[in-house]
Amino acid sequence: MRLRHIEVIQALLQTGHLGTAAEWLQLPVTEVEQVLRDVEDQLGFMLFASVRGRLQATREARELQVEIARIYDALEPVQRLANSLKQYLAPPLRIICTPPLAHQLLPHGIALLRRRLPDAPCTLLSQPTRDIVRSLLLRESDLGLSLHDPDHADIHGQVIAQGKLQLLAPHGWLQPKQKYISLQDLAGQAMIGLEGQDPLSPALENKLHGLRPAPVIHTRVQTHQMMRSMVEAGEGLAIVDPFTAQGAKSSGLDVCPLAPAVPVCLYALTLKNTEPSPAVQALLAIITEQAVAMLTS
Repeated sequence: MRLRHIEVIQALLQTGHLGTAAEWLQLPVTEVEQVLRDVEDQLGFMLFASVRGRLQATREARELQVEIARIYDALEPVQRLANSLKQYLAPPLRIICTPPLAHQLLPHGIALLRRRLPDAPCTLLSQPTRDIVRSLLLRESDLGLSLHDPDHADIHGQVIAQGKLQLLAPHGWLQPKQKYISLQDLAGQAMIGLEGQDPLSPALENKLHGLRPAPVIHTRVQTHQMMRSMVEAGEGLAIVDPFTAQGAKSSGLDVCPLAPAVPVCLYALTLKNTEPSPAVQALLAIITEQAVAMLTS
């Protein structure tokens, strides 16, 4: 069976009509019909039966459909690369960042980049900082963004913005126009905990456990975005990064920084001794300006 046979079978499975399949494949109807006859002769069984003006797939065709779908899935990366080589003569801009940045910062930044470079392909992935480092070292990504400095010998980390950890609370929990909240004010409160290897968590949790009475933590989650969702569900209070807090504030939750303040830096991570491409430099300038504006507001 040749690739053209597979294309015709897939088109007929999707459309159930010779004319529509031909239009989809940009081929004459007679050619599609001839390819179908050829493949059925080659296979020795029918793939489609005409029922009330439509082509109905036989049992054999439906069984082939599973394997045909796998072939198309395998061809998709090849097609993307071919399009990239043809149109841009360069690989896509590959960005990897921690989850809070993927939700709050990067989407708008990429949209702004698209206005400057309308045809530049872009890939955005969300991973923990340790996986960002691995991706950069393997040259699978061009730019990493994280709220933590990985302190790796082969990774250059540049601080591009700074904010503060923020308390999230249900609407109306904080006093009107309250500018900050003391850790002592969280004594005995129901709070959401963070599970996993967040560098900020151990020091912060030690301070919280030192309160009397200590906060009550019944639920632990994996990301700050999940902490925000738990606060929205009424499960308690949470302490999150400033970017997650920005999104929570716009959705109606109460937000304010801790006192004393706990600083959080936004790091741009790149491979040392590697010159960033013009697209990376343009995106980094956009993100820096956008992050500073978000955190100072």
